[in-house]
Amino acid sequence: MLELRLTDAVRATLDGRLDDLADRVEDLPDRILLYAADGEQALERVHQRQVQIESALVRRSTLEDVFLRLTGRSLIE
Repeated sequence: MLELRLTDAVRATLDGRLDDLADRVEDLPDRILLYAADGEQALERVHQRQVQIESALVRRSTLEDVFLRLTGRSLIE
C-alpha cells in the first residue's frame, strides 16, 4: 500500500492521473491510499508522472485496511 499526502492545489489537478497505478485508489480528506501489490513501484510511477507530493509512506496493509477494502466502509459507520 502507498499512502500519499498532497497539497489541495495538487489534488485539484490530478484528474485521475493516479487511478491506474493501483488495484484501488481511495481519496480521503487528508491523504490518498493506493492499494498496490508493490508500493515502491507505485511510488516510482507517481514520481514519473511528476505529481508533487508532500510525503509518501509505503506500508503493508493492516487488518483495518483489508476490512475497508472488502466492505467499502469505515469501522465507525
